[in-house]
Formats: sequence, structure tokens, C-alpha cells
Amino acid sequence: MPNPPNLQHQPVDPVKLTADLVRCASVTPADAGALPLLQTLLSGAGFECTRVDRNGTPNLYARWGARGANKSFGFNGHTDVVPVGDVGAWSHDPFGGAIVDGYLYGRGATDMKSGVAAFAAAAIDFVCQTPPEGAVILAITGDEEGNAADGTVALLDWMEAHGERMTHCLVGEPTCPTTMGEMMKIGRRGSMTAYITATGEQGHSAYPDRAKNPLSALVQYMRHLDAHTLDTGTAHFDASTLAITTIDCGNPANNVIPARATATVNIRFNDAHSGATLSEWLLTEAARVQARTGVTLDLRITISGESFITPPGPLSDLISRAITAELGVVPGLSTSGGTSDARFVKDHCPVVEFGLVGKTMHQVDERVLVGQIVQLKAVYGRILRDYFA
Repeated sequence: MPNPPNLQHQPVDPVKLTADLVRCASVTPADAGALPLLQTLLSGAGFECTRVDRNGTPNLYARWGARGANKSFGFNGHTDVVPVGDVGAWSHDPFGGAIVDGYLYGRGATDMKSGVAAFAAAAIDFVCQTPPEGAVILAITGDEEGNAADGTVALLDWMEAHGERMTHCLVGEPTCPTTMGEMMKIGRRGSMTAYITATGEQGHSAYPDRAKNPLSALVQYMRHLDAHTLDTGTAHFDASTLAITTIDCGNPANNVIPARATATVNIRFNDAHSGATLSEWLLTEAARVQARTGVTLDLRITISGESFITPPGPLSDLISRAITAELGVVPGLSTSGGTSDARFVKDHCPVVEFGLVGKTMHQVDERVLVGQIVQLKAVYGRILRDYFA
């Protein structure tokens, strides 16, 4: 049976909590006190908290309710932030948490300390005021903005090893382009990068027949990749894209054909592909150019995430109803944008993302309307109440 309601509980102010988190200068991979702050708050509300640090990366797992509960709702988010850049360009201290003209300023104010504060506040209020039959889980990492190898992945590995499980999960990343409540994410595109090295034979530019020009071969390869249509989109995704991001050879002389040149391409792909099938295509096309030109093309391919989709259904319906009830907006279901830690959670349980307007994330003067933080907590609270009703 759940614990009785805590009649003395005072609701957690998500705006104050956001400001307190912003004042922790948790630039990846530093924690700067962000997770201890949350652990103290959650432990005081009856959450069983465990630090799941791995390879120096700080992570926090917090559960209210019994391990192995038949029904457990989870929130996932991160407290690490990107560097501030030129501090002198900021109107306010990037780690000051100042509130000016209705906006809370600071690095991480949008991405995503406000989201973490909103779901932590909503979860604490919910279990204290209306203790559910089931478990509420918070999986919070300090390694989302970095390489993400030891963040949410480490939390999920630990959960698997210790018999902990979320039945469903909501990732609190910013999802709304311009208006609060307008968009939730039910999937994400995959992302991969290919680093190409072309190796030929150096020579005099007056005698190109005596050299093997790696740039000519590389340009052929890039031209073919750039002109190729990967697909025209799928039921829930826009068309996949390929972008050439750099071509370099470092040659300072205009009369020398270099021996080596490099290029990089980034592909954002939908569920018509996998990282493996696209890698095979890239290698096959490279072999064809190599056969024609005699220039060696070596590829190093990294896949940062596969595409995934949580099909529209009970989870997205639950979140959509809560958004509409609290904000008066019917959210669109989207798979746009870059990657998020939902790409790891999707192998554990169904996952959807919903959070604030993300217009200023990673920018100078990153800021969020304080009223939107309050709204977000209200949406998260309603999701929990409806989920366990």
C-alpha cells in the first residue's frame, strides 16, 4: 500500500529550483553541485536515491515506490550544460540565475535545468500529496551534452543489473519551437558522420598525369553523395539529409598536387535506413571511385544514434491530453531535430519527449519565461495523476 499523504507538504517552487540549478556551473563534464542539490531535495521527499557515476560522469537515480512495481513512470533529463562562450557578450551572469522582466537567465535555463526542475517538483508534490500505487522514477545524468557514453546509458545499464525498470518514460528536453505546448517528440532521426581520407600521389601541377590527385577523387565522391536522394520521407519522418561539412587538404602551394585530402559528411536519417545500411552504401560508392581513379578512399564512420519511433498510442495520447488540459493547445507529434537521450531510453521502454520552448538554448543570454516553467510543472503533474488514476 502507498504511504499516506503528507499533509504538511509545501509545494516545490520549480522557478526557484531552476535558478538554484543554473547557479551550479555544471559545464560538461563538471557537476558543480547540481546532482547533490537534487538528491537532497528528493531524499527529503522519500525518494530512494543512488548515485550511478561511471568513469567520472555524475548520474543520479531516484525512485519513489517499490522496486519492480507493475506500473512505474519515469522522467529522464540532464543537468550538464554547454560552455557559455564569450562571457562578456551576456547581459547577465550565465551562472547567476537572474530573473529580469519575467525571464530567468543563465546557461541551462532552457536546456534543460528548467525541465529537470519542473519534473522533480511535479514528482515530489505528486508522491507527497497523492501517493500512487506504483513507482515514480527520475533518471538524471550529467553527460548529455558530451559524448553521452557514461550518462543515461550508464543509468540504464545499472537499472538492468539491479532489476529497476520504467514502464514508460518522458524525456524533458525542450521540444516546442515557438509556443508552449505546440510540439512533442515521438521519435528522432538517426545521426552518423563519415570521415573520409583520400590518399593519392603528390606531383607537380604542370604534370597532373604523373600524379594521382586525391582532391579530384574526393570531389567526385562528394559530388555523387551530395546529388543522391536518400529517400522522400516516411510516415512519421521527413526526408533524410546528407550534408558535406568540410573538405580539406592543407596545401599552401598552387603548383603542387597534394598526396592527401580529407572530407566529412553528416547524415540525419529516418526509419527507412539504419546506420549499417548507410555505412554499406558509403563504402560501396567509395570503392567505385577508388577503382576509377586509383586513389585510396578510407572511411571512418561513427553512428551516434539510430532513428526510432514510439508509434502514436496510449503514451502520446496521455501526454497530449495533459498538455491540452493545462495549456489549451493540441500538440503536434514530431520527429524533427537532432539527437537526445531518448535514443537510449527507447531500448528500455516506450518514450516520448515534451518540454519548453527551446529558442534560446545554447545561445548567449539563454533564458526562459518563468511562467513557462510553472506551466511545465503543471503538465508533468497532470501526466502523473492521469497515469496512476
